[in-house]
Amino acid sequence: MADDNKEKEIIKEEIKEETEEKTNKVAEETKEAEAPGTSEEETNQETPKEATEEKEAVTEEDLKDEESKDSGEGKKKLFGKSKDKEKDKLKDQIAELNDKVVRQMAEFDNFRKRTEKEKQQMFETGAKSVIEKILPVVDNFERGIAALSEEEKEGQFAQGVIMVYKQLMDELEKMEVKPIEAVGQEFNPDLHNAVMHIEDENLGENVIAAELQKGYTYRDQVVRHSMVQVAN
Repeated sequence: MADDNKEKEIIKEEIKEETEEKTNKVAEETKEAEAPGTSEEETNQETPKEATEEKEAVTEEDLKDEESKDSGEGKKKLFGKSKDKEKDKLKDQIAELNDKVVRQMAEFDNFRKRTEKEKQQMFETGAKSVIEKILPVVDNFERGIAALSEEEKEGQFAQGVIMVYKQLMDELEKMEVKPIEAVGQEFNPDLHNAVMHIEDENLGENVIAAELQKGYTYRDQVVRHSMVQVAN
């Protein structure tokens, strides 16, 4: 009986030792698993120093990108401003050239009109000068024809003179040379030249009684005033 109890105690001690060994072994494995740097979380986790360095590197890269972006935008703005200035300068030059062209065209048009007017005036002056020289010839024709009797006017020579006179007057009329109406008209100092005054009760005051020398106009301009006799 005593031997049986002793054997049981020995078996219990052996079981106890095995249990302690297993427990220690599990505890050691657990400690190794929980040791720093061995877990997956700690392996994947970055240290504060590494995170700071990476953050600083990213910040510097971002700053460089921002600076390059800002410089690019600045260059674009400067290029756009210079381009706008060039456009405005070209517009001003075009407007100035257009203004010069318009002014020159206006000056040329005025010059052309002035030249044509001067040429017309010179032509009219020359024509008036020629007409003034022809009018005494017309006067002589009229005096000669008026001096002929009715019988003499029927002669061939007189008929020839009358035909030349009529031809001359037709040509003057084509040149817009016209005689000034005088007898029976009211005296007009722009057309008539009063050389005599008479008393005539049958005529009104300042009415032309007789024409001493015929006057003529050329294109409504007086070439020679009529010499007239005016009633008072």
